[in-house]
Amino acid sequence: MSGIHPFRVLRAKPLWIANGVITGVLALLFAVFYVGANIDPVDHMTKLPVGLVNADKGAVVGGKQVSLGDRITESIKKSTAGGDKIDWKVLDEKEMRDELGEGKLYGALVVPADFTASATALTGAGTTGTPVRPTLTVLTNQSAGSVGSSLARAATTQAAENASLQVGRELTAQSGTGQAKPPAAARLLLADPAAVTVKDGHPLDSHSGLGLTAFYYALVLVVCGMLSANVISGQVDHALGYTHNDMGPLRLHRPLIRATRVQTLAISSTLMAVLSLLMATLVMVGAIGLMGMDAAHLPLLWLYSVCAIAVAGIGALTLLAVFGTPGMLVVTLVFIGMAVPTAGATTPLQALPGFYRFLAEFEPLRQITGGIRSILYYDAQGDAGLTRGWVMMAAALVTAALFGFGVLGWYDRKGLHRIPAEKKPEKAAVPA
Repeated sequence: MSGIHPFRVLRAKPLWIANGVITGVLALLFAVFYVGANIDPVDHMTKLPVGLVNADKGAVVGGKQVSLGDRITESIKKSTAGGDKIDWKVLDEKEMRDELGEGKLYGALVVPADFTASATALTGAGTTGTPVRPTLTVLTNQSAGSVGSSLARAATTQAAENASLQVGRELTAQSGTGQAKPPAAARLLLADPAAVTVKDGHPLDSHSGLGLTAFYYALVLVVCGMLSANVISGQVDHALGYTHNDMGPLRLHRPLIRATRVQTLAISSTLMAVLSLLMATLVMVGAIGLMGMDAAHLPLLWLYSVCAIAVAGIGALTLLAVFGTPGMLVVTLVFIGMAVPTAGATTPLQALPGFYRFLAEFEPLRQITGGIRSILYYDAQGDAGLTRGWVMMAAALVTAALFGFGVLGWYDRKGLHRIPAEKKPEKAAVPA
């Protein structure tokens, strides 16, 4: 025994420097990823997809066919021509419903079929009764993300109100040219003739977390894979005799079974793949059976969940095997730090700074969330994110295998074993 008191290690500068650098960098990176991504979504918003539907059939006014819906559509497109915050997609009603039902639109503005007829009726002289305001309908889509839906609602409502004011100026000018003036009540409406109503364009079931259950379910799958990788890696090391296993005050140790790094990763990955069946089942039992989450396509959801946990877990095992002790920090940054802000579930990708949109192209949580969202909200349509989810998970698994087994194979070939083989003692020379 050295006789040195254990607390004397606190005097060692390398201990403070190493831990200070690691924890400081981790704190800084999490602040940048989490706060930086969501600090100003309105300013960073670029080409948020919103539908624009003109169903107006027009009306005959003064012997001419008039369509105020066409004017509104052109006005909205022209007013945003110089900016790029909203990407107005001119669609018919069926196309708009289809894209809302695939999560491709965050909202829509609909000009109804009777808009021109209702608006021009306000200028009719001699009209009796209370004038009826024409209506512009703003549709929201919480299934695509509550923040994105709110941003789309705000932009669409403002566009509808501006369009109403423009139509009001035209109707006021038109009513002033005739000999008969509209009733007093109608004249009050002419300045701002259209009523703006807000409706849910793609209603969800009540136990869908306002469109967030897909994100939280996907996050559970990723966390299960990530944390299980840490557990499995440690338990495999213990089973092979490379590390002790502390169980409270007890320390267990097994005889050493020498294994190459490649063999160790293969053992860990096999455990992860098999245990993913159990974890995915229990996640569904907890979320759907115990907590009552609304869900459909349960066999597909189970299969997708198994694959998501397995891919996330094997990816994490690869990073742990390649980087060793720092690997857990890398895993935390990849699967949590960079993944949550770029998942596109809370803040839409179109409202993130460019760097975060780049990360979202390959971050695992975004791909998994897209597939879960398709299964839960969009009837498991491939175009709604399910196809991309499958493809990206397959690509991630192949990448992890090539990277992990490639690097570890190189470690093994270079003789960088975890415990070097003991050298046999040299025989003493026999005197002649």
